[in-house]
Amino acid sequence: MHKAGFVNIVGNPNVGKSTLMNLLVGERISIATFKAQTTRHRIMGIINTEDTQIVFSDTPGVLKPNYKLQETMLAFSESALKDADVLLYVTDVIEKPDKNNDFLQRVEKLKVPVLLLINKIDLSNQKDLEQLVDNWHLLLPQAEIFPISATAKFNIDNVLRRIKELLPDSPPYFDKDQWTDKPARFFVTEIIREKILLYYDKEIPYSTEVAVELFKEGPKNIHIKAIIYVERDSQKGIIIGHQGVALKKISTEARKTLEKFFDKKIYLEVFVKVDKDWRNSNKRLEIYGYKQD
Repeated sequence: MHKAGFVNIVGNPNVGKSTLMNLLVGERISIATFKAQTTRHRIMGIINTEDTQIVFSDTPGVLKPNYKLQETMLAFSESALKDADVLLYVTDVIEKPDKNNDFLQRVEKLKVPVLLLINKIDLSNQKDLEQLVDNWHLLLPQAEIFPISATAKFNIDNVLRRIKELLPDSPPYFDKDQWTDKPARFFVTEIIREKILLYYDKEIPYSTEVAVELFKEGPKNIHIKAIIYVERDSQKGIIIGHQGVALKKISTEARKTLEKFFDKKIYLEVFVKVDKDWRNSNKRLEIYGYKQD
């Protein structure tokens, strides 16, 4: 009998959801940097074996929205509660268990299996970890708790084994050779955005959006033209940098990563434009893909 199902990953920002997703799927699907609010979309990564298909779904961190972009990010996270066959609630040893009580109460009411993963246990000790496990048992009594370390790959095999046991009997939802639901252009935007997150501070990374205007693929190379959108002229100047040095740096780093990702030679052109207050415009958010199907 074939098993298949949706395994949705939720939790607060910066607890290691994307690192876990990449570890489980074995592909560099989700951006995983040290900054919060890195993942903006709901991203699916698919594991296929002869008798199973696991559709993992990484979501933006749960947060109280301050602008319309964050409202759509929260909606992506909440949608993951509705179609999960198994829910992975990721926390870590640093955050307080009652950080998002409203969201936790919704998780508690779910009828599907919930695996609560306490990440970063290498940053804790046995006594504190045991107390944390007890606290989580009180908050989510129906959840199965797995202490893990995504970076050290500790206890991940046991989590994956339990997921497979909990999957319902079902034919596959996607073709067996498919490993994500996102098109190639999406990963171009994510990789460029990752470099912006790594090389710029403060509000700049969160005020930028990346769009691909050209993606022309040949047998051995890909020609890509991308636009980095910012909200203000001053941000445009910061992204470009003195004599274009900053923009050249992120373009070079993005090209290197893209060449590894696609295993082809990349010709990358990157431009910067101002799209005033795009994060609060429903029309612009829809154009940039922040609309649920």
